[in-house]
Amino acid sequence: MATVDVDRSDPAYRAWLKEAVRKVQADANRSADTHLLRFPLPEEWGIDLYLKDESTHPTGSLKHRLARSLFLYGLCNGWIRPGRPVIEASSGSTAVSEAYFASLVGVPFVAVMPRTTSQEKVRLIEFQGGRCHFVDDPRRMYEEAAALARTTGGHYLDQFTYAERATDWRGNNNIAESIYQQLRLERYPEPAWIVATAGTGGTSATIARYVHYMQFDTRVCVPDPENSCFFEGWTTGDPGASSDCGSRIEGIGRPRMEPSFVPGAVDRMMKVPDAASMAAIRVLDDAIGRKAGGSTGTGLWSALKIVAEMVAAGETGSVVTLICDPGDRYLDRYYADDWLAGQGLDVAPYRATLDTFLAGGGWTH
Repeated sequence: MATVDVDRSDPAYRAWLKEAVRKVQADANRSADTHLLRFPLPEEWGIDLYLKDESTHPTGSLKHRLARSLFLYGLCNGWIRPGRPVIEASSGSTAVSEAYFASLVGVPFVAVMPRTTSQEKVRLIEFQGGRCHFVDDPRRMYEEAAALARTTGGHYLDQFTYAERATDWRGNNNIAESIYQQLRLERYPEPAWIVATAGTGGTSATIARYVHYMQFDTRVCVPDPENSCFFEGWTTGDPGASSDCGSRIEGIGRPRMEPSFVPGAVDRMMKVPDAASMAAIRVLDDAIGRKAGGSTGTGLWSALKIVAEMVAAGETGSVVTLICDPGDRYLDRYYADDWLAGQGLDVAPYRATLDTFLAGGGWTH
């Protein structure tokens, strides 16, 4: 949090603040809602699988919603000030969206990120007017971002702390309310499951809280990739759970239990091998012609596994997961055979599981 050193009653500051808030709210007003796409499943199963395509936001990912909320939160709290930098610890997509909003309101933006972040994400951050500050150890992102804010007099957005509180989970056109509105005329308007991966944990918290607030029977599942501690922390109830290295799936999975992750709100977690996530994005591309990032694959693998459980139990209903960001940001990684080989990831057995299952067979993993 930045130290406020401006006179809040100064007419020039109040005029700047009003204009900045107007610009951020106008961005939302200009945007249509994101699409809810159907994933093809055998008709006889009586189950509908949907993907909410968050890649169609102006900055290309689910994180556009979070960045807008964080900027409104920071502005209205008096933390974001004219001429002072806004700083974030981010592995990519959040920073792309935050750089966009920083440019919109006219403040500098610095993203603190692992040196291994994809070059395409670095390019997108810089295209939006942001600057990238690299660290060799992903676990140092937080303290480095906080230190930069102190030395520059700027504001550390701290998505991992504020994501769950900056968004109005009771409604106000959040992602959960949008999903239910879009399902209103479907044959199963109240989904049996919503599957949401976690980076900050803000999206899963928003969805789960909205479900409970609206008294729906929907259950919420949070899949977790390799090298992330969320699953361990959730299963053991240990808020101090940690991982020694960062996730290979950019945007999700964390080496520590983040303050914005609300384990008590969700119904289930699922550990997903990274190779399974890679297999799922290939199946998605074949099924609906959309390339997506690895976090989408993690969610889709889990959603399909839940569908398999429903089929086995003779249940009908709907399941919703997310397209978090586009695959063109990862063509040199998740879609590259040499990168997969270098990471020791064998996609073939997981792809076989999905192909067999979608052809009407059983689930083998």
